[in-house]
Amino acid sequence: MKKMIGFISLLSIVLAFAFYKEKEESSAKDKENLPVVGILQLTSHPALDIIYEGIIDALEKEGFTDGETVTIDFQNAQGDQSNLNSMSTRFVSRNAALMIGIATPSAQALANSSKDIPIILGAVTDPEGAGLVKDNENPGQNITGVSDLTPIKEQFELIKEILPEAKKIGIIYSSSEDNSIVQAKQAIEIAESMGYETITSTVSSTNDVSQVSSSLVSQVDAVWVPTDNTIASSMSTLVAAADNSQIPIFPAVDTMVNEGGLATVGLNQYELGRLTGQMAATVLKGDNKPGTMPIQYLKEGEVIINLEKAEKLGITIPKSVSDRVKSQ
Repeated sequence: MKKMIGFISLLSIVLAFAFYKEKEESSAKDKENLPVVGILQLTSHPALDIIYEGIIDALEKEGFTDGETVTIDFQNAQGDQSNLNSMSTRFVSRNAALMIGIATPSAQALANSSKDIPIILGAVTDPEGAGLVKDNENPGQNITGVSDLTPIKEQFELIKEILPEAKKIGIIYSSSEDNSIVQAKQAIEIAESMGYETITSTVSSTNDVSQVSSSLVSQVDAVWVPTDNTIASSMSTLVAAADNSQIPIFPAVDTMVNEGGLATVGLNQYELGRLTGQMAATVLKGDNKPGTMPIQYLKEGEVIINLEKAEKLGITIPKSVSDRVKSQ
């Protein structure tokens, strides 16, 4: 009798284990069959990280949750072009249902890897100028997305409000980023039309930022920075040089104000990500095709002031500016 009970107990354990194993394998197989969404981020810095958060939140809100309804394959190239290329190829080899590129170089790498897989641009300043779409209104082919083109004119008007005596504006950007070149050109035209003298400095990598910024801040009354991934990755270096000369920085990106800039009229990076995720969800649902979806823009920027930085630099923020602040 005892042997019989022992045998039944052992059999129960074996059957339970087999059931669990079969369920586990079935679950793993189901996950393998989930559509893959490849997300390629150029590098790590607060602006791009927050865009990624917005993308994920928007996808989840639309029913696309990692491990449940889709497989999110997130890759960070850490600023390396060879990584961008190999990671893009990885998505194609996994037969991704959709790919998202955060920042212009990421989007360009994805575009070079496939002409068929839908691609959503996350924070690409000028998709048409970067050769990613035929036209920003009618992209054509397999690409659409969100532009992070900032309100540059409003940013220079803000500089004039805060520093009415300023005459020379320094502009620093990466010569290797198409998005930065576009913005810098527009900034120079706007600044000079407002009577400013502009002094432009470029960097080719983060290694150049220390020397270039130290030289630039010694020649100007303020520094303007575009949406630039190289500068964003070295913002602390630029801030140290500017603080040493008591020169304020007016960056185009809200997160760069938090990192030591003085003020901006900037786009909310999380909202950029959320809009990117919404466009991706629309394509995944089959409601629309990228080629027929116009490039999207955030409608307005937010005035953001770093009051701690203003106090440190001895700059008084006019009431006309502080009354417009939405976040700080």
